[in-house]
Order: sequence, then structure tokens, then C-alpha cells
Amino acid sequence: MRKTGNTVPGPRPIPILGNFLDLGSNPLKFFSTCTDKYGPVIKLTLEKDRDMYILSRPEDIRYVLVNTQKQFKKGYQRDPILKLVLGNGLITSEGEFWLRQRRLTQPAFHQHRINSYAEAMTHSASRMLEGWRDGEIRDIHQDMMQCTMEIVARTLFNVDLTASEDAKTVGRALDQVLHQYVKQSTSVSRRLLEMLPVQLPLRGHSELKQSVEELDRIIYTIIDQRRQQENQDHGDLLSMLLLARDDDGSGMTDEQLRDEVMSLFLAGHETTANALSWSLYALGQHPAAYQKLTDELDEVLNGRLPGLQDIPSLVYTQSIIKESMRLYPPVWMISREALTDVELEGYTLPAGCEVALSQWIMHRHPGYYAEPESFHPDRWTSEFESNLPSYAYFPFGAGPRVCIGSNFAMMEAVLLLAAVAQSYKLELLPEHTVVLEPSITLRPRDGMKVRLSAR
Repeated sequence: MRKTGNTVPGPRPIPILGNFLDLGSNPLKFFSTCTDKYGPVIKLTLEKDRDMYILSRPEDIRYVLVNTQKQFKKGYQRDPILKLVLGNGLITSEGEFWLRQRRLTQPAFHQHRINSYAEAMTHSASRMLEGWRDGEIRDIHQDMMQCTMEIVARTLFNVDLTASEDAKTVGRALDQVLHQYVKQSTSVSRRLLEMLPVQLPLRGHSELKQSVEELDRIIYTIIDQRRQQENQDHGDLLSMLLLARDDDGSGMTDEQLRDEVMSLFLAGHETTANALSWSLYALGQHPAAYQKLTDELDEVLNGRLPGLQDIPSLVYTQSIIKESMRLYPPVWMISREALTDVELEGYTLPAGCEVALSQWIMHRHPGYYAEPESFHPDRWTSEFESNLPSYAYFPFGAGPRVCIGSNFAMMEAVLLLAAVAQSYKLELLPEHTVVLEPSITLRPRDGMKVRLSAR
């Protein structure tokens, strides 16, 4: 690396593996420890001939995210698992191709369209609650995953996955994909095998590939059924993508459609399910916050299901979601690849390096949050938010590549949390330890078991 008089600090790498062992054992703890010890710019050695730099100042994070598409790109195509799962969809694509896809997709997330999805969201929540019983023990994360998956399928793709075998297949396959991602991305044996001149199969790769094939089968079936309907516009996102045409009159291939559907399917339900699960987890540990939430729900809803018109009045409900995404950000880290040498904080970050921006670190930064490790929904006053640097809190990312579905996700999270909390109190089971799993998203590794208590 070319220096500007200063060497970027960071933990000492060991031969061959660099800092991979420390990162793989506990990524969240390792990132936090490094930031506390080394400061706002940290150098890690994780890949041969390519370093990672962790940034933890809002102004530096802003610089990277705002300049994505100019000085930085996502670089996710380098990740073999993301490439296998997501292909060249909205999350992973770059440049002009990404811009085209974003423009095609954007109308489905205009506010008036998102508002029309509210009824489907509360309908799915109601159907889920009808299957619950007082005193029952449930895996609330699995329930949230199922509910948000049905919502995405219905609202964006006009597909009914309610109680279908396909829904169970999708749930199992996505769970396997995310579990294998964290296993393989932290595997020392994988790192060593990748250094060999020949490519050898990795442990768990066959399970990952099989899960992707199961998802592909369902997605391609949906695409094929739509193509047979002679270009009918169902008013959903899939219709928009199918009807879209390039300047030469050609439309998207089945593979392009598959990549977009897969990307939005994964991003559109996994992250919201996690935000809801962690919100309920925090409420299970803070009875005073739960009581304040139910007081608001009783006053605003008076026993009926929440609707779009109620969201402005559900102020504390929204604060719980915000605070949950602060403590347990559904996406715990994003990264960018530098296209040119970049000068930051007196250091030169070389072209080709990976720049890591961690919501986990920033959202728990004591410089911006009092009692950063504690759950305090009341902190989210309008005054607090106006004084908080915008890039000290970025659960949906920011800049040109900000999450296209952020408003969709917030509305869904508020409506579902309100529906659940007004009907049941959830008691965490002391014998079931909830373990953070930093995969593509931050999820509970072995689910989240709770006992239901009807209100």
C-alpha cells in the first residue's frame, strides 16, 4: 500500500491466514474490539493480495456511500456464495446495468404503491395469529420469516404461498442458504482450499447448491406461468419486469428475472423478519417497554387490527423498531470496493481494497448513543434524530445504493409488531439461548423460542 506518512493500524496478521481466524471465530466481537483498540480506520488482512479497511466515522461512511458508483462499487460479484444465490440482481449488479434495473423496479416502491400493500400485510398477520394458542411455545423467528415471505410473494409477485408446500420449501432453502453462508465465509478449510491451484469441492457446498436449485425451481415456475399469460399486467413488480423493454424492443431473459426475484425475495422478507424477531426479543427482556407499547396500541387501535391510517399515531411502536434495528441491525455490515486510491483520515486506501462499513459498530458507538448497549426506545425523539449524524444510523444503507424497499420494510414491521403485541405477550424461554448469527443478515442462529400469553 502506498503511504501518506502514516501506516493504517490494525491487528497483526499471522502467516497465510492473516486475521481470518479472529474474524471467523466471532465477527461481531472482533469488529468491535478492533474499533475500540485501533480507532476509526483499521486494516485487516483476510484475502491474499487484498486488504479490508473498517471505517467507523459517520463522515467517512458518508463519503463512501455517497460516492458509490463513482469511486466505489459494491464488489459483491467477488463473493462466490452471493453470486451463486443472487446472480446479477439488484443487490449485486453494478454500473449501467444496475441503474437500468433500479429504474425498472422503482415504481413498485413508490409511496402510493407501498400504501396499497398495507391490507395484505395485516391480512397475513391476522392469518398467522389465528394459528396461535395461549400457552403455546413457538419459534417466533420462524413465524416472522413465514409471514414476511407470504407478504413479499403476494405484494410484489402476486403469488399466494399461504400454507403451500412451496412456502415450506422456500423457508427451508433460504434458511440453509443463510446458514451455509456464515459457515463457509468463516471456514478456515475453505480459505486454505481457495489457495490451491486446483478447485476442490467445499464442505457444505452441495447442500448450498441444492437449496439454490430448490429456490430456482419455484422461481422459474412462477416466471414460466406468467409468460404463458400473454403479457397480462397484474399490477405487481413481476409484471413490470416482464413487460419492460430495452430500446431494441427486447425484454429480460428468464435468468435476469430470476436474479431480480431472488434478490427481492431474500432482501424483502429476511431482513424484516429479523427486525421483528429482535424487537420481540428486546420486548421480552424489558416488560416496561412492552407495557408502554400495549398502552399505545390499546389507545390507538382499541382491539382492532392496525391499518395504514394508524401508523402516524403508532409513535412508540416505530421507536421500538428503530431501537431494535440500532441494537440488532438486520444487515450488520456492508462493504464497497475502491475503484481508485482513496484518501481518508490521512491514509491512502488502495484501489481494489475492500472497505467495510458496519452498522453493528456505528449503532453501538458511545459517541452518538448514551448507554449504547441498552435497549431504550424512548431515545428516538424528534430532537434526538435531528441531532444524530445521519451516517451514525444507517440500517438501510444510504447513497445511490440505499435499500429500495426501506419504506416497505418499515411499514410492514410497524403493522406486524402492532398486530402481534396487541394480541399476545411473548415470554422468552430461559432454557433456550438466543445466539447472534452474523450471516448475510443478523439472525438468531437456532431460532427464538417463546411462550405465548394471550392478552
